[in-house]
Amino acid sequence: MRLIVFGDVHANIAALERCYEEAMRHEPDRIIHLADLGGYAPFVNEVTEFMIEHRIEGVQGNYDFNVAHETEDCGCKYEDPVQAELSHVSFEWTKAHASSKNKKYMKDLPFSIRLEAAGKRIHIFHATPMANNLYWYEERSEKFYRRMTKKADADVLIFGHTHKPFRRELDGKVFINAGSVGKPKDDNPQTGFVLIDVDNTEIKSRFMRLDYDVEKVASAIIKAGLPPLFAVKLRVGAG
Repeated sequence: MRLIVFGDVHANIAALERCYEEAMRHEPDRIIHLADLGGYAPFVNEVTEFMIEHRIEGVQGNYDFNVAHETEDCGCKYEDPVQAELSHVSFEWTKAHASSKNKKYMKDLPFSIRLEAAGKRIHIFHATPMANNLYWYEERSEKFYRRMTKKADADVLIFGHTHKPFRRELDGKVFINAGSVGKPKDDNPQTGFVLIDVDNTEIKSRFMRLDYDVEKVASAIIKAGLPPLFAVKLRVGAG
């Protein structure tokens, strides 16, 4: 089976369109998105409608849950008070501009998706198997990985949320973070996705990185009245 996974999109329609265009060249059996469809850029409706129109299945992220339920906070992690305030501006903007139809789509997304291919059990979720706002960084302890494996009950665990792609193997299990389509945080402004091939002998993965019109999205962020710092970070791949 050939599986393509799109990590956190965050209202970046140009990046999503570029990823989809490239993904289709690889003739995947399935494409799955890891959600966080809105936030930090102005194209939440365009991104959500793209998923619906192209019938791309996906899971629910913390941003989707909180936008759909119109809570007071996105469930995000903040490094300082300034970041917290700017993120709150983004969250309020997204709640105000996302259509009722698209909020319903976000609300109806499943927490996770389970697949099986070549005898391998695959579990796909936004952040962790039991919480969509817990950050699973590559440097987490082996104890943490084993705890997640037990919770997921799978051979291959695929997730996002941190916006930093990686692959790790432990105890015969494979862990893949798909990174972020629309808001990378690995100091690379390119968009990207992960391509995964599962057969009877091995599990292969390739992290695809692609150029797209970053400046077009950065300009749209500013024009929409969102914090200019979002545009600055997008240009350098700093989230």
